[in-house]
Parts: sequence; C-alpha cells; structure tokens
Amino acid sequence: MILSKYFFVPCLGLALLLAGPGYGQKKQKKNKAETPAEQPLSFAQKDKKLDNREKEASESFFIEGMKYMMLEDFPKALERFQRAYAINSSNAALNYKIAQTIMQMGRANEALPFAQAAVNIDSSNPYYYLLLAQLFGGQNRYDDAIKVLTKLTKELPNTDQYLFQLADLYLAQNKYEDALKTYDRIEKQYGFIEEIAYKKQQIYLRQNNLEKALKEGEQLISSDPNEIRFTLAQAEMLANNKKTDEAIVLVNKALKAEKNNAQAHLMLAELYRQKGNLAESEKELKLAFGNPGLEIDTKVKILIDYIRQMPVPPAKADPDLQDTALELADLTIKTHPTEAKAYAVAGDVQALAQKKTDARTNYLKALKLDNSHFKIWQQVIFLEAELAQTDSLVVHTEKALELFPNQAMLWFYNGTAYMLKKEPARAIKSLEYGKKLTIDNAELQNQFNIQLGDSYQSLKDYPKSDAAYESVLAADPNNPHVLNNYSYYLSLRGQNLDKAKSMSEKLVKQNPKEATYLDTHAWVLYKLKEYKEARKYLEEAVSLKKDADILEHYGDVLYQLGEKELALEQWKKAKQIGKASDLIDKKIKDKKLYE
Repeated sequence: MILSKYFFVPCLGLALLLAGPGYGQKKQKKNKAETPAEQPLSFAQKDKKLDNREKEASESFFIEGMKYMMLEDFPKALERFQRAYAINSSNAALNYKIAQTIMQMGRANEALPFAQAAVNIDSSNPYYYLLLAQLFGGQNRYDDAIKVLTKLTKELPNTDQYLFQLADLYLAQNKYEDALKTYDRIEKQYGFIEEIAYKKQQIYLRQNNLEKALKEGEQLISSDPNEIRFTLAQAEMLANNKKTDEAIVLVNKALKAEKNNAQAHLMLAELYRQKGNLAESEKELKLAFGNPGLEIDTKVKILIDYIRQMPVPPAKADPDLQDTALELADLTIKTHPTEAKAYAVAGDVQALAQKKTDARTNYLKALKLDNSHFKIWQQVIFLEAELAQTDSLVVHTEKALELFPNQAMLWFYNGTAYMLKKEPARAIKSLEYGKKLTIDNAELQNQFNIQLGDSYQSLKDYPKSDAAYESVLAADPNNPHVLNNYSYYLSLRGQNLDKAKSMSEKLVKQNPKEATYLDTHAWVLYKLKEYKEARKYLEEAVSLKKDADILEHYGDVLYQLGEKELALEQWKKAKQIGKASDLIDKKIKDKKLYE
C-alpha cells in the first residue's frame, strides 16, 4: 500500500465559503481573477410594488438592522430585519441578511430557507450562493453545497476563485476524480499553484497511484529548484514506498545545494539505517544532532527511542548503542544549551548508562532552567539516595517540597536523609507527615513504617518503634528489613528474645547466604546464651563476608566458649577492618570480653 508522511486529511474549508478571495490566490502565475465586491443591498431587485410610505418604512428598518449587525447585537438586528421582511419579503438582500444574522445567532438550520430565497430571488450575487453553500455544509449536506458552488462557478462570471472551496467539498466527500478535475480547472485558470500540487499528490497517494504522485512532486521541484523541501518531500515519498536508493540520490542532491540542512541529514540517517549501513547512518545522525536547526523535540524523540532500547540491567546493553546515545545526548545539550529538556533527556540516557553523577548534574541543570517538573526532581533524589549524598538529599528534598508538598515520596526521602544524618527527631517529623499522605498506598505506607521503626529506635522510643515494625509485619510478614532490624534491636535491649529468635530464624531460612542476617540470628542466640548455635551461624557469616561487626561478634562467642586466644584473634581482625564497636580496643588490650 502506498503511504506518505504527508498524507492529506481533507479539510472541509467551510469557513472559506464566506465572502472573500480563495486561498489559492497566494501564488498565481496568470489571469488573476478579481474578487467581486459584495453587491449593494438594493431594494429595487424583484421587489413587489410598494408605495412610498411602505418603501421608506422597510428601508428604515433595514438600515437600523445593518447598524445593529455592525455592533454585533444580532437579536436587535434580526428584529429590525424581520419588521422590514413583514413589509417586503421578496427582497433578496433582506433575505440574505436575515439568513446571515440567524446563522450568527447559532441557529443555522433556521437560516437555510432565507439563504435559499436570496439565491432564488437574485441569482447574480455570488455571496448569496456562498452563504447557502456554507449553511448546507454546516448541516453535512455536502452534495447540496457542491451543487450550489457548481452552479456559481459555471454560471456567474469571475467566480473561478470559488473552485478552491468546491474542490475541498469534493475531498470531504472522497470524490477524488471530481476534485482532480476541479484542480485542473484551477490550474488552467491560474497556472501552477504549490498547494494544489500537494493536494493532487495526496489524492494520487490515496488512489495508490505512485507514478502520478511522483510526477506532481517533480513539478513542485521544477517550479522552484532552490526550494529544498520539495526535494526532501519527494525523497520521503520514495522512501515510504521502498525506493530507498532513489531516495538517497535525491537527499544527497539536496545536500549538495544545502550541505548543513539538518532535516536532510536526519532523513539520510534513516535511509542508511534501512539499508543496514549503520556506520553511515550514525555519522549522518550525529551531523543532524550537531545542527541547532534541527528542532529539540525531534532530537528528544529520537533519544527516547534509544532509551527504550537500553536494557536494565545495563550489563546487557549494546555498548555501541549506549555510546551513540550518550554522544547524541551531549550534542543535544551543546546545540540547545538553554533548553531544560535537553539536560533532562541527557540525564535519562546517562542514568541508564550508569553514569549516575553525570545524570544528576544534568538533571540539576534542567531544574535550574525549569523547576516545574516533578519527575526530574524525583530522578535527582533517587540518584542522591543511591550515591549516598545525604547533605544534597536534604537540600533538594526540601526545595522540591516547597513546590510539591503533597508528594509523599519527597517526605519519605527527606525523612530518610535526616535519619542518615543521625537526626532522628527531624526524620520522624517528616516521616509522620508523609505517612498521612499514603492512606491509599499500602506498599508506600510500609516503607514509611520501616523508617519510623528505625528512627524511633534511635530515640529509644521503643513502644513506637515496635508498633511501627508490627504494622509492617502485619501487612508483610516476611519483610527482611523488619525481621532483621526488629529482632536485632530486641536482642540489644534483651527484651522478648523468643520473639526475636523466631523472627531471625525465619529470616535466615529465607536468606541462608546473607551474612548480615546470619549475624543477626547469631547475636539473638548469643543473647539467649546458645553459644554453640551462635558459633555455627557466625562461622558461615564470616566465610561469606569480612565485616568488622561480624568478626567482633564471632570473637565474643568464642570467648564465651572459652577459646580466648581465638577470640582475641577475631577482635584484632575486626579492629584492622575498622568500624567495630567502641569497646574493641579495651577487649584487645585486656584480652577480656566487655559488653
């Protein structure tokens, strides 16, 4: 099937049926027709015989009606015209003005009889025909509108300009052959007109007549060889109909005339891609992107296509595709340095390519130019959380909250940032507020409760901490974060150790190779004085991860089992790694366990 990007959707053009010159007169080469001026609205045309008094009264009402018409007071205008009509109903101009006024009042169906009467009374005024055709068209009576305009253009002199409206009506009815014949009449009268050539071309495409469509394109090119868009339109038509080689020849011809034409380079990139010549395609695409003449929205659309092809996780990404996307993103910024969307789309590409610092930088530049897009703030905050940039996370969540105070996610990350800064009171304030915004989102509410459990624990507000954890477990009994933290904190407090053991036991069964969870369970067992069992889990944890806390715990268990030299050895290893407890130095110095 023949297709084209420029496929024409017929326009009814009903507004053009009002009095005035045809739009096709923009580029006329010969025999320019004069637009007839609206004929004087005289009462002398086929009027019934009136005495002087009646004539004066009728004309007076008519003049008043015209005055109100000019003031756009249509109800008063109609009332005056109707009074004139009561005296003299056979006047064409009066019928015409009544029809026009009623139409302006939005009652087009009531206007039709008066417009018809105007034409019947005086068939020499083209504006009467135009109004009648417009009213028919407004009621989707296109065949009747066509008949009116056909009669107008055939029987009245100097009305060829209305052939344009007639052709539009044929198009609205999908009467392509009639439209083509009408366009031939137009060209015979006015010569070659660009708009007409385009419309004929689209009709031929609808008829699957590529040969004639291309011929119209050749005429367009011949009409103005310096107009490169005609050549590119012809090339695109060829490309859309699988004539790729011919399209490439035409685009290269266009580039010889205008070597920096961004649209031509973009089209050539697509043509080379279709032929499988990816190296040349990429080269042309970069030339197009490096040209500020190519609209940024076009560049963004292409980059979005690249983004859709960049997989997650990035380990599976095509490195060539990723490198190309990154380079195109950089070119977009260079050619549109004041466009927020240039930095935003570059950030998207870089985030997928795991260039998180670069992505954050570009997102922030986008926000500096336009801070109204929540999704960009969201991306900045996600990246800062991943990059552990706690101070920046506080700053940017608070700035974002000034703009989007009802976004629960912002309150969550603001509270999380304060928790990481070891300011639990401020964290709780944000988390409690944000939690109120999550009533209809159980999953997000769980996330708030997890952080609240940790924050209240930091403040030693154990009842609220436990309540928050219990809320999570009620909705998600296997939540690993809560099972781990809740059981560990209970062990540190020495409270409800059986419950702590139950939770940590469930945790390690679900995650038998997670060192942190093994350590938690071992420490609960330690608090229960089940040292041999604790040793088993800690030895597994040590084999999986060299961590100061795990090694120190392992040393403590060994000490309780009487293996003091081995315990000292583990404490020393813990100190060497760093981030052990505050008691590590005293344990090593005194070779003794302190709790």
